[in-house]
Amino acid sequence: MKILVTGGAGYIGSHTCVELLNSGFDVVVLDNLCNSNPESLKRVEKITDKQVTFINGDVRDRECLQSIFKEHDVKAAIHFAGLKAVGESCEMPLNYYDNNVYGSIVLAQELEKAGIKKIVFSSSATVYGDPEKLPLTEDMPLSATNPYGASKLMVEDIYRDLEKSDELAKTDNPWSICLLRYFNPVGAHASGSIGEDPNGIPNNLMPFISQVAVGKLKQLSVFGSDYPTVDGTGVRDYIHVVDLAKGHVKAVQALLKDLTGVHAINLGTGNGLSVLQLLKAFEEQNKIEVPYQIVDRRPGDVAACYADASKAKTILGWQAELDVNAMVKDTWVWQSGNPQGYK
Repeated sequence: MKILVTGGAGYIGSHTCVELLNSGFDVVVLDNLCNSNPESLKRVEKITDKQVTFINGDVRDRECLQSIFKEHDVKAAIHFAGLKAVGESCEMPLNYYDNNVYGSIVLAQELEKAGIKKIVFSSSATVYGDPEKLPLTEDMPLSATNPYGASKLMVEDIYRDLEKSDELAKTDNPWSICLLRYFNPVGAHASGSIGEDPNGIPNNLMPFISQVAVGKLKQLSVFGSDYPTVDGTGVRDYIHVVDLAKGHVKAVQALLKDLTGVHAINLGTGNGLSVLQLLKAFEEQNKIEVPYQIVDRRPGDVAACYADASKAKTILGWQAELDVNAMVKDTWVWQSGNPQGYK
């Protein structure tokens, strides 16, 4: 059974390909490689001893999508393809709306034409904006504080409207969509073969820590130490990328079985860790010191953000299993073995 994975050569996409292949699915990857490397898919094949069909193309290319659906008997799509840096989205909002929103529209239109009305969409906890209370539940008010978050929320709204259109049309082939809102993916495959390989200076905490540890960057900047948290630094819900990948497999399996309609589902551990707690865990587990400095807060950062992940357990039968020690250990195995990433 074939699954189309857009953006499948990226960080979360490549790990999801591993879990799909290990679960008996065949994988067709569509990726334009703007923020990924095809080497990741070669390593996926080595890890699983199975082949990946790779198409170098853009999700906004209708002819490319049509040729994929003509050549391959795709049963569902996992949609990762999208730009993902908050700061960059503020500098280049049109690029983000074009890639993330328009790309998601084109994909849905071409899936519908092909009669494949099953999508797992890569959403984000950013759709909760600046939350009034924690933990975050899927029925809380939604908002966005930057174009990246706005693009995810727009796509969620667009995909929710597909359920309404099904009701009006009384179709016998309704849409089945999971909007997976994940929190802070970290870690790497336990083999150390695939992991996070961001372009330029990392936007996220864990690759920044690991690149300082390997000597690629001089020191870590900790943004703010005066938040109302356990130690004054920001608190986030960090989830191991392998757990996250398994969540996508569970979502695909549910859609292929009997889950219809549109479902927003958090993927997180339900536990918050501060910046300094994660840093300390990394140092202690890997026996390495990471120099850091406290700097001013970043505009738009919230004090704390973590999930209520009970809905994922109820609907998908999924829950996070890997703890922070596995997250930091696997990150270091990947980074120390690949100091320049895939390059």
